[in-house]
Amino acid sequence: MQKLPKIGLPIILLVVVLLIFISKSSINIGYGEAGVLFKTFGGGVVTDEPPLGEGFHIIAPWNKVYIYNVKQQEVFESKMQVLSSNGLEISLDISVLYQPKIEELGLLHKTKGENYLNIIIIPQIRAVARSVVGRYTPEQLYSTKRDAIQNEIYEETKKVVEGQYVQLNAVLVRDVTLPIAIREAIERKLNQEQEALEYEFRIEKATQEAERQRIDAEGKATANRILSASLTDKILQEKGIEATIKLSESPNSKVIVIGSGKGGLPIILGNQ
Repeated sequence: MQKLPKIGLPIILLVVVLLIFISKSSINIGYGEAGVLFKTFGGGVVTDEPPLGEGFHIIAPWNKVYIYNVKQQEVFESKMQVLSSNGLEISLDISVLYQPKIEELGLLHKTKGENYLNIIIIPQIRAVARSVVGRYTPEQLYSTKRDAIQNEIYEETKKVVEGQYVQLNAVLVRDVTLPIAIREAIERKLNQEQEALEYEFRIEKATQEAERQRIDAEGKATANRILSASLTDKILQEKGIEATIKLSESPNSKVIVIGSGKGGLPIILGNQ
């Protein structure tokens, strides 16, 4: 009976050691995640093998796994201060959609680390936004060039960050805020331009309608002149005779007096 505690203590210690070994040797990677393996005695960060995928993995207890979110993520830069081409301060709200390149996750971890968002993406998006906005006037930023600015920021940032193991999916310019006085001046100018365009449209429409009426009147006058020139007495008599023949063949009752009308045309008297 006295030997049981002496036998039980090593077993307990063995179970504890085994549990620690299992906890240190296993890792579970969730959905949308990937793991970068660090080999303590084998060269550090593994870059020549694919990262660990989702699910349960067994590793050596002296190694470590760094887990990364590899789904598309969004970072929102609010009220970013930039200067227009004429030196006025503009405020931008920008969203950036990004994700790490899974196949190059080891290189990203080795060269940039887990804080790659603040090391790569945010500094680059700020620098590129300042450069792009500096090419445009406040009026262009406010009205016609919003999409162009957005595309330029995306393309120029993409070239830089993709060489650093990050995939840029989109850049969205959410809002452009100008100084109040500048915005009101631009709005007044745009309203005046719209009114001028509307006035020009009304003038053009009235001019087109007058031209249409003139052409229509000329056409009618020409047709009347041609018709008048072609209606001689002989033609009128011939048409009258043809009409008389058709009426005489009609089953309706009538009386036809030959040669009693104007120009020798017959007079047709009905039964009414």
